[in-house]
Amino acid sequence: MKPRVSPYLQMVLATMLFAAMGVCVKFASRDFGTAAVVSARGGVGAIIMILIARAAQTPLRTRVPLLHVKRGLAGVTALSMWFYAMGQLPLATSVTLNYMSSIWMAVFLLMQAAFLGGKRVDPRIVLAIGVGFLGVALVLHPTLAKDQMFAGLIAVASGMLSATAYLQVTALGKAGEPEVRVVFYFSLMGAGLGALTWLIPGQGNPTAWSEIPMHAWLALLGVGAFATIAQLLMTRAYGQGNTLVVANLQYLGIVHASLLGTWLFDETLRWDALLGMALIIGSGMASTRLKSAPPPEAREARQ
Repeated sequence: MKPRVSPYLQMVLATMLFAAMGVCVKFASRDFGTAAVVSARGGVGAIIMILIARAAQTPLRTRVPLLHVKRGLAGVTALSMWFYAMGQLPLATSVTLNYMSSIWMAVFLLMQAAFLGGKRVDPRIVLAIGVGFLGVALVLHPTLAKDQMFAGLIAVASGMLSATAYLQVTALGKAGEPEVRVVFYFSLMGAGLGALTWLIPGQGNPTAWSEIPMHAWLALLGVGAFATIAQLLMTRAYGQGNTLVVANLQYLGIVHASLLGTWLFDETLRWDALLGMALIIGSGMASTRLKSAPPPEAREARQ
Protein backbone atom coordinates (compact mmCIF):
# COMPACT_ATOMS: atom_id res chain seq x y z
CA MET A 1 0.00 0.00 0.00
CA LYS A 2 1.46 3.33 -1.10
CA PRO A 3 1.80 6.15 1.46
CA ARG A 4 -0.98 8.75 1.33
CA VAL A 5 1.56 11.57 0.94
CA SER A 6 4.49 11.18 -1.42
CA PRO A 7 7.76 10.67 0.51
CA TYR A 8 9.40 13.19 -1.80
CA LEU A 9 6.79 15.81 -0.98
CA GLN A 10 7.37 15.01 2.71
CA MET A 11 11.09 15.67 2.24
CA VAL A 12 10.43 18.95 0.45
CA LEU A 13 8.14 20.03 3.30
CA ALA A 14 10.80 18.95 5.80
CA THR A 15 13.43 21.17 4.14
CA MET A 16 11.03 24.12 4.28
CA LEU A 17 10.31 23.52 7.96
CA PHE A 18 14.02 23.13 8.78
CA ALA A 19 14.63 26.47 7.05
CA ALA A 20 11.80 27.99 9.13
CA MET A 21 13.48 26.52 12.20
CA GLY A 22 16.70 28.28 11.19
CA VAL A 23 14.87 31.60 10.98
CA CYS A 24 13.47 31.03 14.48
CA VAL A 25 16.94 30.16 15.77
CA LYS A 26 18.36 33.43 14.45
CA PHE A 27 15.52 35.46 15.96
CA ALA A 28 15.67 33.62 19.29
CA SER A 29 19.48 33.87 19.48
CA ARG A 30 19.24 37.64 19.81
CA ASP A 31 17.81 37.22 23.32
CA PHE A 32 18.51 33.60 24.30
CA GLY A 33 21.79 31.71 24.62
CA THR A 34 22.48 28.49 22.71
CA ALA A 35 21.68 26.40 25.82
CA ALA A 36 18.18 27.85 26.07
CA VAL A 37 17.51 27.33 22.34
CA VAL A 38 18.67 23.69 22.48
CA SER A 39 16.61 22.94 25.61
CA ALA A 40 13.50 24.54 24.10
CA ARG A 41 13.95 22.57 20.90
CA GLY A 42 14.19 19.36 22.93
CA GLY A 43 11.44 20.17 25.43
CA VAL A 44 8.86 21.22 22.84
CA GLY A 45 9.84 18.24 20.69
CA ALA A 46 9.44 15.77 23.54
CA ILE A 47 5.96 17.07 24.35
CA ILE A 48 4.90 16.82 20.70
CA MET A 49 6.25 13.27 20.44
CA ILE A 50 4.41 12.18 23.62
CA LEU A 51 1.16 13.40 22.10
CA ILE A 52 1.89 11.67 18.77
CA ALA A 53 2.92 8.43 20.53
CA ARG A 54 -0.33 8.37 22.53
CA ALA A 55 -2.42 9.05 19.42
CA ALA A 56 -0.60 6.28 17.53
CA GLN A 57 -0.59 3.99 20.58
CA THR A 58 3.17 3.59 20.28
CA PRO A 59 4.89 2.70 23.58
CA LEU A 60 7.89 4.86 24.41
CA ARG A 61 9.66 2.27 26.54
CA THR A 62 12.83 1.06 24.82
CA ARG A 63 14.94 -2.09 25.04
CA VAL A 64 18.05 -0.36 23.66
CA PRO A 65 18.58 2.69 25.89
CA LEU A 66 22.34 2.75 25.26
CA LEU A 67 21.82 3.21 21.52
CA HIS A 68 19.53 6.16 22.23
CA VAL A 69 22.14 7.68 24.54
CA LYS A 70 24.85 7.37 21.88
CA ARG A 71 22.59 8.90 19.24
CA GLY A 72 21.53 11.64 21.65
CA LEU A 73 25.06 12.63 22.64
CA ALA A 74 26.23 12.91 19.04
CA GLY A 75 23.03 14.52 17.78
CA VAL A 76 22.55 17.05 20.57
CA THR A 77 26.21 18.12 20.46
CA ALA A 78 25.94 18.60 16.69
CA LEU A 79 22.69 20.50 17.15
CA SER A 80 24.19 22.79 19.79
CA MET A 81 27.15 23.61 17.58
CA TRP A 82 24.86 24.25 14.62
CA PHE A 83 22.55 26.54 16.58
CA TYR A 84 25.56 28.52 17.81
CA ALA A 85 26.89 28.89 14.27
CA MET A 86 23.44 29.82 12.99
CA GLY A 87 23.32 32.75 15.36
CA GLN A 88 26.69 34.03 14.11
CA LEU A 89 26.68 33.27 10.37
CA PRO A 90 24.41 34.02 7.42
CA LEU A 91 21.58 31.50 7.45
CA ALA A 92 22.49 29.92 4.09
CA THR A 93 26.16 29.58 5.09
CA SER A 94 25.45 27.79 8.37
CA VAL A 95 22.92 25.47 6.72
CA THR A 96 25.33 24.61 3.88
CA LEU A 97 28.21 23.79 6.20
CA ASN A 98 25.97 21.60 8.36
CA TYR A 99 24.70 19.77 5.29
CA MET A 100 28.23 18.46 4.73
CA SER A 101 27.18 15.34 6.64
CA SER A 102 27.00 13.27 3.42
CA ILE A 103 30.56 14.32 2.57
CA TRP A 104 31.72 13.35 6.06
CA MET A 105 30.04 9.97 5.61
CA ALA A 106 32.18 9.51 2.52
CA VAL A 107 35.25 10.47 4.54
CA PHE A 108 34.39 7.86 7.19
CA LEU A 109 33.96 5.27 4.44
CA LEU A 110 37.37 6.19 3.02
CA MET A 111 39.05 5.97 6.44
CA GLN A 112 37.41 2.60 7.08
CA ALA A 113 38.80 1.27 3.82
CA ALA A 114 42.26 2.68 4.50
CA PHE A 115 42.75 1.70 8.14
CA LEU A 116 40.26 -1.07 8.92
CA GLY A 117 40.45 -3.09 5.74
CA GLY A 118 36.99 -2.14 4.51
CA LYS A 119 35.70 -2.40 0.98
CA ARG A 120 37.61 -0.66 -1.78
CA VAL A 121 36.41 2.92 -2.19
CA ASP A 122 35.39 4.22 -5.58
CA PRO A 123 38.07 6.83 -6.51
CA ARG A 124 35.28 9.14 -7.64
CA ILE A 125 34.21 9.41 -3.99
CA VAL A 126 37.70 10.70 -3.15
CA LEU A 127 37.29 13.30 -5.89
CA ALA A 128 33.86 14.29 -4.54
CA ILE A 129 35.34 14.71 -1.04
CA GLY A 130 38.08 16.95 -2.41
CA VAL A 131 35.57 19.10 -4.29
CA GLY A 132 33.44 19.34 -1.15
CA PHE A 133 36.31 20.65 0.96
CA LEU A 134 37.24 23.10 -1.79
CA GLY A 135 33.68 24.37 -1.45
CA VAL A 136 34.16 24.74 2.31
CA ALA A 137 37.28 26.83 1.76
CA LEU A 138 35.37 29.13 -0.60
CA VAL A 139 32.42 29.43 1.80
CA LEU A 140 34.65 30.24 4.77
CA HIS A 141 36.87 32.67 2.87
CA PRO A 142 34.40 35.60 2.84
CA THR A 143 33.85 35.26 6.58
CA LEU A 144 37.47 36.02 7.49
CA ALA A 145 36.93 39.77 7.34
CA LYS A 146 33.90 39.45 9.63
CA ASP A 147 35.70 37.47 12.33
CA GLN A 148 33.34 34.55 11.77
CA MET A 149 35.91 31.86 11.03
CA PHE A 150 35.43 30.22 14.44
CA ALA A 151 31.67 29.97 13.92
CA GLY A 152 32.29 28.59 10.43
CA LEU A 153 34.55 25.85 11.76
CA ILE A 154 31.95 25.04 14.42
CA ALA A 155 29.38 24.63 11.63
CA VAL A 156 31.74 22.29 9.75
CA ALA A 157 32.27 20.23 12.90
CA SER A 158 28.50 20.07 13.45
CA GLY A 159 28.15 18.45 10.04
CA MET A 160 30.76 15.86 10.97
CA LEU A 161 28.98 15.00 14.21
CA SER A 162 25.66 14.86 12.36
CA ALA A 163 27.14 12.11 10.18
CA THR A 164 27.96 10.03 13.26
CA ALA A 165 24.45 10.66 14.59
CA TYR A 166 22.99 9.34 11.31
CA LEU A 167 24.98 6.15 11.80
CA GLN A 168 23.37 5.75 15.22
CA VAL A 169 19.91 6.34 13.71
CA THR A 170 20.62 3.52 11.25
CA ALA A 171 21.56 1.26 14.15
CA LEU A 172 18.32 2.16 15.95
CA GLY A 173 16.33 1.33 12.83
CA LYS A 174 18.01 -2.07 12.59
CA ALA A 175 17.13 -2.63 16.26
CA GLY A 176 13.46 -2.16 15.38
CA GLU A 177 12.94 1.20 17.07
CA PRO A 178 10.00 3.16 15.54
CA GLU A 179 10.61 6.70 14.36
CA VAL A 180 8.37 8.20 17.06
CA ARG A 181 10.50 6.63 19.79
CA VAL A 182 13.76 7.67 18.13
CA VAL A 183 12.69 11.31 17.83
CA PHE A 184 11.25 11.30 21.37
CA TYR A 185 14.47 10.18 23.06
CA PHE A 186 16.55 12.54 20.96
CA SER A 187 14.28 15.42 21.98
CA LEU A 188 14.36 14.33 25.63
CA MET A 189 18.15 14.26 25.66
CA GLY A 190 18.24 17.64 23.95
CA ALA A 191 16.07 19.14 26.68
CA GLY A 192 18.20 17.60 29.44
CA LEU A 193 21.65 18.31 28.00
CA GLY A 194 20.60 21.81 26.97
CA ALA A 195 19.45 22.54 30.51
CA LEU A 196 22.73 21.22 31.93
CA THR A 197 24.65 23.53 29.59
CA TRP A 198 23.16 26.50 31.45
CA LEU A 199 25.45 25.56 34.35
CA ILE A 200 28.54 26.33 32.23
CA PRO A 201 29.82 29.90 32.83
CA GLY A 202 29.10 32.21 29.91
CA GLN A 203 26.18 30.15 28.60
CA GLY A 204 23.44 32.39 29.93
CA ASN A 205 21.09 34.55 27.88
CA PRO A 206 22.37 37.86 26.45
CA THR A 207 19.08 39.48 27.54
CA ALA A 208 17.68 39.43 31.06
CA TRP A 209 14.63 37.16 31.45
CA SER A 210 12.34 40.06 32.37
CA GLU A 211 13.37 42.01 29.25
CA ILE A 212 12.95 39.24 26.66
CA PRO A 213 10.20 40.31 24.20
CA MET A 214 7.22 38.12 23.32
CA HIS A 215 8.35 37.56 19.72
CA ALA A 216 11.57 35.98 21.03
CA TRP A 217 9.55 33.52 23.14
CA LEU A 218 7.42 32.67 20.10
CA ALA A 219 10.59 32.12 18.05
CA LEU A 220 11.89 29.81 20.79
CA LEU A 221 8.71 27.72 20.61
CA GLY A 222 8.94 27.75 16.82
CA VAL A 223 12.39 26.18 16.97
CA GLY A 224 11.02 23.11 18.72
CA ALA A 225 7.78 22.82 16.75
CA PHE A 226 9.28 23.29 13.27
CA ALA A 227 12.28 21.06 13.99
CA THR A 228 10.24 18.19 15.42
CA ILE A 229 7.70 18.08 12.62
CA ALA A 230 10.47 18.41 10.02
CA GLN A 231 12.42 15.58 11.64
CA LEU A 232 9.37 13.31 11.55
CA LEU A 233 8.69 14.11 7.89
CA MET A 234 12.33 13.51 6.99
CA THR A 235 12.43 10.20 8.86
CA ARG A 236 9.28 9.00 7.11
CA ALA A 237 10.57 10.17 3.73
CA TYR A 238 13.73 8.09 4.12
CA GLY A 239 11.66 5.11 5.24
CA GLN A 240 9.17 5.27 2.36
CA GLY A 241 11.10 6.69 -0.60
CA ASN A 242 14.22 6.03 -2.63
CA THR A 243 17.13 6.89 -0.36
CA LEU A 244 19.18 8.52 -3.13
CA VAL A 245 16.33 10.78 -4.28
CA VAL A 246 15.36 11.75 -0.73
CA ALA A 247 18.99 12.47 0.24
CA ASN A 248 19.42 14.78 -2.75
CA LEU A 249 16.16 16.59 -2.05
CA GLN A 250 17.50 17.67 1.34
CA TYR A 251 19.71 20.23 -0.42
CA LEU A 252 16.59 22.24 -1.20
CA GLY A 253 16.99 23.39 2.40
CA ILE A 254 19.97 25.51 1.32
CA VAL A 255 17.83 27.23 -1.32
CA HIS A 256 15.09 27.93 1.23
CA ALA A 257 17.64 29.24 3.72
CA SER A 258 19.22 31.52 1.10
CA LEU A 259 15.87 33.05 0.15
CA LEU A 260 14.76 33.52 3.77
CA GLY A 261 18.13 34.95 4.80
CA THR A 262 17.99 37.50 1.99
CA TRP A 263 14.36 38.41 2.68
CA LEU A 264 14.36 38.57 6.49
CA PHE A 265 17.94 39.41 7.44
CA ASP A 266 19.26 41.30 4.37
CA GLU A 267 22.04 38.73 4.07
CA THR A 268 24.15 38.83 0.93
CA LEU A 269 26.70 36.26 -0.23
CA ARG A 270 29.72 36.96 -2.41
CA TRP A 271 30.28 35.05 -5.63
CA ASP A 272 32.97 32.85 -4.06
CA ALA A 273 30.61 31.85 -1.23
CA LEU A 274 27.89 31.00 -3.76
CA LEU A 275 30.38 28.96 -5.79
CA GLY A 276 31.50 27.15 -2.63
CA MET A 277 27.90 26.34 -1.72
CA ALA A 278 27.33 24.94 -5.21
CA LEU A 279 30.45 22.75 -4.89
CA ILE A 280 29.33 21.43 -1.50
CA ILE A 281 25.86 20.63 -2.83
CA GLY A 282 27.28 18.94 -5.93
CA SER A 283 29.85 16.90 -4.03
CA GLY A 284 27.27 15.90 -1.41
CA MET A 285 24.89 14.67 -4.08
CA ALA A 286 27.73 12.84 -5.85
CA SER A 287 28.92 11.22 -2.61
CA THR A 288 25.40 9.99 -1.84
CA ARG A 289 24.97 8.58 -5.34
CA LEU A 290 28.38 6.90 -5.45
CA LYS A 291 27.95 5.33 -2.00
CA SER A 292 24.62 3.91 -3.15
CA ALA A 293 25.97 2.54 -6.44
CA PRO A 294 28.11 -0.60 -6.89
CA PRO A 295 31.78 -0.04 -7.79
CA PRO A 296 32.65 0.01 -11.54
CA GLU A 297 34.18 -3.48 -11.46
CA ALA A 298 30.99 -4.89 -9.92
CA ARG A 299 28.87 -3.34 -12.66
CA GLU A 300 31.22 -4.75 -15.30
CA ALA A 301 30.98 -8.21 -13.74
CA ARG A 302 27.21 -8.14 -14.07
CA GLN A 303 27.32 -7.20 -17.76
